[in-house]
Amino acid sequence: MNVYTIYADLAEGANVDLFLSSMKEFFGTLDTLVAYRITRMKLGFRSKDIGEWRIDMEFKSMQDLDDAMERVLHNKNTGDSHIHFTQYIDADSLDHFLYRDFPDEV
Repeated sequence: MNVYTIYADLAEGANVDLFLSSMKEFFGTLDTLVAYRITRMKLGFRSKDIGEWRIDMEFKSMQDLDDAMERVLHNKNTGDSHIHFTQYIDADSLDHFLYRDFPDEV
């Protein structure tokens, strides 16, 4: 699996329930998305300055991830759901990572 991970804080005054429902709505538009997980830091425990929220999105292949990103960039079948949930994120806190299962499947 290819795991696209995002760490972020919510914007000042953002509604947590609206953020979560917007995320779930957006994920529903990504047909190449295999699984996702939204977690929140427990008790602010961390050793580095990373966002309180972690979002993992799993894709079978890099092509599936690329197809999902292409849909978002061109707003194909994603409606306003991507724009809608990003209003809840503090853009200055946003960090992105790409992981993969190891060792790679051949």
